[in-house]
Amino acid sequence: MTAPTRPEVWLRGPVPGIPSALQPVAHALLQSAEDVERACGGLGPALVWRAPGGAATIGFHLKHLAGSTERLFAYARGEALSAAQREALKAEREIPDPLPGGEPLVAAWRDTVARAVRDLTAIDPATLDDARAVGRARLPSTVRGLLFHAAEHAQRHTGQIITTAKILGAPSDEGSPAPAPAPGPSR
Repeated sequence: MTAPTRPEVWLRGPVPGIPSALQPVAHALLQSAEDVERACGGLGPALVWRAPGGAATIGFHLKHLAGSTERLFAYARGEALSAAQREALKAEREIPDPLPGGEPLVAAWRDTVARAVRDLTAIDPATLDDARAVGRARLPSTVRGLLFHAAEHAQRHTGQIITTAKILGAPSDEGSPAPAPAPGPSR
Protein backbone atom coordinates (compact mmCIF):
# COMPACT_ATOMS: atom_id res chain seq x y z
CA MET A 1 0.00 0.00 0.00
CA THR A 2 1.34 3.40 -0.87
CA ALA A 3 0.54 6.70 0.77
CA PRO A 4 -1.66 9.08 -1.18
CA THR A 5 0.34 11.84 -2.85
CA ARG A 6 -2.50 14.30 -3.36
CA PRO A 7 -5.62 15.38 -1.47
CA GLU A 8 -8.62 13.09 -1.27
CA VAL A 9 -11.00 13.38 -4.20
CA TRP A 10 -13.54 15.53 -2.36
CA LEU A 11 -10.81 18.12 -1.74
CA ARG A 12 -9.92 18.45 -5.43
CA GLY A 13 -13.02 20.40 -6.41
CA PRO A 14 -16.06 19.46 -8.47
CA VAL A 15 -15.90 16.54 -10.87
CA PRO A 16 -16.55 18.04 -14.33
CA GLY A 17 -19.98 17.35 -15.79
CA ILE A 18 -21.52 16.04 -12.55
CA PRO A 19 -24.55 17.92 -11.19
CA SER A 20 -23.72 19.57 -7.86
CA ALA A 21 -26.29 17.44 -6.00
CA LEU A 22 -24.40 14.32 -7.14
CA GLN A 23 -20.83 15.50 -6.47
CA PRO A 24 -20.68 13.52 -3.17
CA VAL A 25 -21.57 10.31 -5.05
CA ALA A 26 -18.85 10.91 -7.64
CA HIS A 27 -16.31 11.84 -4.97
CA ALA A 28 -17.02 8.71 -2.91
CA LEU A 29 -16.84 6.36 -5.90
CA LEU A 30 -13.64 7.91 -7.27
CA GLN A 31 -12.05 7.84 -3.79
CA SER A 32 -12.99 4.20 -3.44
CA ALA A 33 -11.31 3.39 -6.76
CA GLU A 34 -8.10 5.12 -5.66
CA ASP A 35 -8.11 3.56 -2.19
CA VAL A 36 -8.72 0.07 -3.56
CA GLU A 37 -5.90 0.53 -6.08
CA ARG A 38 -3.49 1.52 -3.31
CA ALA A 39 -4.58 -1.29 -1.01
CA CYS A 40 -4.57 -4.25 -3.32
CA GLY A 41 -3.76 -3.58 -6.94
CA GLY A 42 -0.55 -5.60 -6.80
CA LEU A 43 -1.71 -8.39 -4.50
CA GLY A 44 -1.33 -11.95 -5.68
CA PRO A 45 -4.04 -14.60 -5.58
CA ALA A 46 -2.87 -16.05 -2.26
CA LEU A 47 -3.74 -12.83 -0.42
CA VAL A 48 -6.73 -11.82 -2.54
CA TRP A 49 -8.56 -15.09 -1.77
CA ARG A 50 -7.51 -15.64 1.85
CA ALA A 51 -10.29 -15.29 4.44
CA PRO A 52 -8.67 -14.28 7.74
CA GLY A 53 -10.73 -15.49 10.67
CA GLY A 54 -13.55 -16.43 8.31
CA ALA A 55 -13.97 -12.84 7.05
CA ALA A 56 -14.91 -12.24 3.44
CA THR A 57 -11.99 -12.29 1.02
CA ILE A 58 -10.65 -9.23 -0.74
CA GLY A 59 -11.67 -10.99 -3.96
CA PHE A 60 -15.28 -11.21 -2.82
CA HIS A 61 -15.32 -7.53 -1.86
CA LEU A 62 -13.86 -6.52 -5.23
CA LYS A 63 -16.35 -8.61 -7.20
CA HIS A 64 -19.19 -7.35 -5.02
CA LEU A 65 -18.14 -3.69 -5.38
CA ALA A 66 -18.36 -3.89 -9.15
CA GLY A 67 -21.55 -5.96 -9.25
CA SER A 68 -23.50 -4.11 -6.58
CA THR A 69 -22.66 -0.70 -8.06
CA GLU A 70 -23.83 -1.87 -11.49
CA ARG A 71 -27.08 -3.16 -9.95
CA LEU A 72 -27.76 -0.03 -7.91
CA PHE A 73 -27.20 2.20 -10.93
CA ALA A 74 -29.51 -0.01 -13.02
CA TYR A 75 -32.25 0.39 -10.41
CA ALA A 76 -31.59 4.16 -10.32
CA ARG A 77 -32.19 4.24 -14.09
CA GLY A 78 -35.50 2.45 -13.47
CA GLU A 79 -34.29 -0.80 -15.04
CA ALA A 80 -34.77 -4.37 -13.89
CA LEU A 81 -31.60 -6.42 -13.57
CA SER A 82 -30.35 -8.01 -16.75
CA ALA A 83 -29.63 -11.72 -17.00
CA ALA A 84 -25.90 -10.90 -16.93
CA GLN A 85 -26.32 -8.88 -13.74
CA ARG A 86 -28.25 -11.70 -12.09
CA GLU A 87 -25.53 -14.19 -13.09
CA ALA A 88 -22.83 -11.84 -11.77
CA LEU A 89 -24.70 -11.64 -8.46
CA LYS A 90 -24.66 -15.44 -8.15
CA ALA A 91 -20.97 -15.56 -9.06
CA GLU A 92 -19.92 -13.02 -6.41
CA ARG A 93 -19.76 -15.66 -3.68
CA GLU A 94 -18.04 -18.26 -5.86
CA ILE A 95 -14.29 -18.70 -5.76
CA PRO A 96 -13.06 -18.52 -9.37
CA ASP A 97 -10.72 -21.08 -10.85
CA PRO A 98 -8.03 -20.13 -11.61
CA LEU A 99 -7.73 -17.54 -8.86
CA PRO A 100 -7.10 -14.04 -10.19
CA GLY A 101 -4.79 -11.66 -8.35
CA GLY A 102 -5.73 -8.14 -7.45
CA GLU A 103 -4.99 -6.44 -10.78
CA PRO A 104 -7.88 -7.74 -12.92
CA LEU A 105 -10.38 -7.30 -10.08
CA VAL A 106 -9.19 -3.76 -9.37
CA ALA A 107 -9.36 -3.02 -13.12
CA ALA A 108 -12.98 -4.24 -13.19
CA TRP A 109 -13.78 -1.94 -10.25
CA ARG A 110 -12.07 1.02 -11.96
CA ASP A 111 -14.13 0.35 -15.11
CA THR A 112 -17.33 0.19 -13.07
CA VAL A 113 -16.51 3.50 -11.38
CA ALA A 114 -15.78 5.11 -14.76
CA ARG A 115 -19.17 3.96 -16.10
CA ALA A 116 -20.95 5.11 -12.93
CA VAL A 117 -19.37 8.57 -13.07
CA ARG A 118 -20.28 8.80 -16.75
CA ASP A 119 -23.87 7.81 -15.82
CA LEU A 120 -23.97 10.56 -13.19
CA THR A 121 -23.38 13.17 -15.89
CA ALA A 122 -26.65 12.16 -17.58
CA ILE A 123 -28.86 12.35 -14.48
CA ASP A 124 -31.26 15.26 -14.34
CA PRO A 125 -31.24 16.56 -10.74
CA ALA A 126 -35.00 17.14 -11.07
CA THR A 127 -35.42 13.33 -11.09
CA LEU A 128 -33.51 12.62 -7.85
CA ASP A 129 -36.66 12.11 -5.82
CA ASP A 130 -38.39 9.97 -8.46
CA ALA A 131 -39.55 6.64 -7.07
CA ARG A 132 -37.63 3.49 -7.95
CA ALA A 133 -38.28 -0.15 -7.09
CA VAL A 134 -35.48 -2.38 -5.87
CA GLY A 135 -35.21 -6.12 -6.40
CA ARG A 136 -37.82 -8.78 -6.94
CA ALA A 137 -39.70 -7.53 -3.88
CA ARG A 138 -39.80 -4.07 -5.54
CA LEU A 139 -38.83 -2.33 -2.32
CA PRO A 140 -39.31 1.43 -2.45
CA SER A 141 -36.43 3.84 -2.98
CA THR A 142 -35.61 6.90 -5.07
CA VAL A 143 -32.95 7.79 -7.62
CA ARG A 144 -31.19 9.80 -4.89
CA GLY A 145 -31.45 6.96 -2.37
CA LEU A 146 -29.97 4.42 -4.77
CA LEU A 147 -27.10 6.65 -5.87
CA PHE A 148 -26.16 7.65 -2.33
CA HIS A 149 -26.41 4.05 -1.21
CA ALA A 150 -24.07 3.05 -4.04
CA ALA A 151 -21.56 5.63 -2.76
CA GLU A 152 -21.72 4.67 0.91
CA HIS A 153 -21.80 0.97 0.09
CA ALA A 154 -18.63 1.35 -1.97
CA GLN A 155 -16.94 3.15 0.91
CA ARG A 156 -17.98 0.43 3.36
CA HIS A 157 -16.51 -2.36 1.24
CA THR A 158 -13.41 -0.31 0.48
CA GLY A 159 -12.79 -0.02 4.22
CA GLN A 160 -13.16 -3.77 4.58
CA ILE A 161 -10.70 -4.34 1.73
CA ILE A 162 -8.13 -2.01 3.28
CA THR A 163 -8.49 -3.60 6.71
CA THR A 164 -8.31 -7.14 5.35
CA ALA A 165 -5.21 -6.29 3.30
CA LYS A 166 -3.53 -4.93 6.44
CA ILE A 167 -4.48 -7.98 8.49
CA LEU A 168 -3.04 -10.23 5.79
CA GLY A 169 0.23 -8.30 5.84
CA ALA A 170 -0.06 -6.77 2.40
CA PRO A 171 2.97 -4.59 1.62
CA SER A 172 2.80 -1.25 3.40
CA ASP A 173 3.99 2.15 2.21
CA GLU A 174 7.63 1.19 2.74
CA GLY A 175 7.29 -2.09 0.83
CA SER A 176 7.60 -4.25 3.94
CA PRO A 177 4.81 -6.26 5.53
CA ALA A 178 2.38 -4.19 7.56
CA PRO A 179 2.93 -4.51 11.30
CA ALA A 180 0.61 -6.70 13.29
CA PRO A 181 -2.09 -4.73 15.12
CA ALA A 182 -1.29 -3.86 18.70
CA PRO A 183 -3.14 -5.96 21.23
CA GLY A 184 -6.15 -4.29 22.80
CA PRO A 185 -6.40 -3.51 26.50
CA SER A 186 -6.67 -6.56 28.70
CA ARG A 187 -9.80 -6.94 30.71
